[in-house]
Amino acid sequence: DELELLKKDWQKKEDHLPKVSYSDIYKMIWKKSSSIVKWIFYISILEFVFWTAINIVFTDGESWQMIKSWHIYEFTIGLMFLNYIILLYFIFKFYVNYRKISFTDSSRDLMKAILKVKRTVTQYVWFNLIMFSISLISGIYGSLRYGPDGDKIINAASEAGNETLFWTIIIGICILTMTVLLGIIWLFYKLLYGLLLKRLRKNYKELQQLEV
Repeated sequence: DELELLKKDWQKKEDHLPKVSYSDIYKMIWKKSSSIVKWIFYISILEFVFWTAINIVFTDGESWQMIKSWHIYEFTIGLMFLNYIILLYFIFKFYVNYRKISFTDSSRDLMKAILKVKRTVTQYVWFNLIMFSISLISGIYGSLRYGPDGDKIINAASEAGNETLFWTIIIGICILTMTVLLGIIWLFYKLLYGLLLKRLRKNYKELQQLEV
């Protein structure tokens, strides 16, 4: 690894090496970090386009009629609007982070920029998980409260005198389903952004060693 070789040479502290080697090592870390953040920015755009296309393709007139019958139409529209606004904000933040790293000229500033990128990605992932949870909960509530099948099940449970048991089972199933789905989404983001953040953490540690 070229970076490791440069580090070893720099650590020898020969008279003619420190400044040149330090500069070479920093430039290499800077280029790698800038490239990683650029990919985070590109991936966020592709993800935004992908999920928007999925919504357009699979949400037809019949789906909207069903949502209206569940009495969550206004809530769903408001949630979608909020979701798109905040996602665009995160994409803008990723772009700003990329620009900051691209014009960073010191190792300390680069370290601060890397920490900011990590924090932004973490907030982005948590936001997506929270929005998915809210959407899922509203859908389950609407289908059980106003859906024809849900109404029949609730009435049958009430007539049989097992309403408490029914709701206990339903809540348990919902929690289990949400846990599984959120776990899958978390793993998706872990693979998608986790590898890039792992490389950034490695770069951050390299910069820490340079500062010693």
